[in-house]
Amino acid sequence: MKLEIKNLEKKFGKNTILKDVNLTFTDSKIYGFVGRNGSGKSVFLKLICGFYTPTSGEILLDGVNYTLSNAFPENTRALIEKPKFLPDLTGYENLELLASLQNKIGQKEIEETLKKLNLFEEKDKKYSKYSLGMKQKLGIAQVLMEDPQLMIFDEPFNGVENETAANIRELLLQEKKKKKIILIASHIKEDITSLADVVYEFDGGKIQEITKK
Repeated sequence: MKLEIKNLEKKFGKNTILKDVNLTFTDSKIYGFVGRNGSGKSVFLKLICGFYTPTSGEILLDGVNYTLSNAFPENTRALIEKPKFLPDLTGYENLELLASLQNKIGQKEIEETLKKLNLFEEKDKKYSKYSLGMKQKLGIAQVLMEDPQLMIFDEPFNGVENETAANIRELLLQEKKKKKIILIASHIKEDITSLADVVYEFDGGKIQEITKK
């Protein structure tokens, strides 16, 4: 899988959020994005997901510019900003509902993912009763559970306890070995540098590579 960003620009009115962005992402790597809040990280990820249409430029997945039809990219799952689920359903029921949209997985895969994130014991609790950290872990679970080729995480460690954060880092390193493209954005550089093969910084609408392992 290859994800290509070509001459990307995004404006909201007269405000330019991103300009002249050219990047290529290939499988078996984790790409990190850092920058202050409001620097354009979430907008960039939403553009990749097809939630926004570029003002100009192209986003291609394996050579196909899917943004022309406002489509969500194939074989992709994302956690962007705060996760949102149905409050009156349990954690498990929310994941089960999402899984039913494509019927790729069943109870076994959902429960295995919850166990990996130390959330299995809370699977029958209503989402409205979840703590911030539990909500975050459920959001990560919905990205992981269907084994997508492109995984996108926006501030994935917010509110997550240290033990589970370490588990998530190990999970993502394992996923990378399965020829995935993994994109992670955070305003905390330490979260990124411990995981990413390549790190980019957002500043003034530009994205610049700042370190590479």
